[in-house]
Amino acid sequence: MKVVIAAIVVAASLVGCATTKNWSATGGSRADGVVRLSYEVGAFEKPMLSESEAVSLATSRCQTWGYSGAEAFGGVTRVCNMPGGGFGGCQGWLITKEFQCTGNAAPPPN
Repeated sequence: MKVVIAAIVVAASLVGCATTKNWSATGGSRADGVVRLSYEVGAFEKPMLSESEAVSLATSRCQTWGYSGAEAFGGVTRVCNMPGGGFGGCQGWLITKEFQCTGNAAPPPN
């Protein structure tokens, strides 16, 4: 009986949890008109994200630089930021998406 309970607990922990994640600005270049947004996710988390939140945040950053909007590049990059220790693999990831600022940029200040 204890073996069955242990197996159920292990199986439940491997299924993963739906977790709400928020994008945050993590880099970019005014000169290139590129904004990078990222979030972190654990190995067993299933992130729930708002694409409209990402576009809104990127657009806001671009507007600060004098552009009028932002469009997402295709895809995301995934970098392991928490190696799995003795078990190999990865326990945590940094997910980054790039956005291209659109519209005319204001000239940089002198």
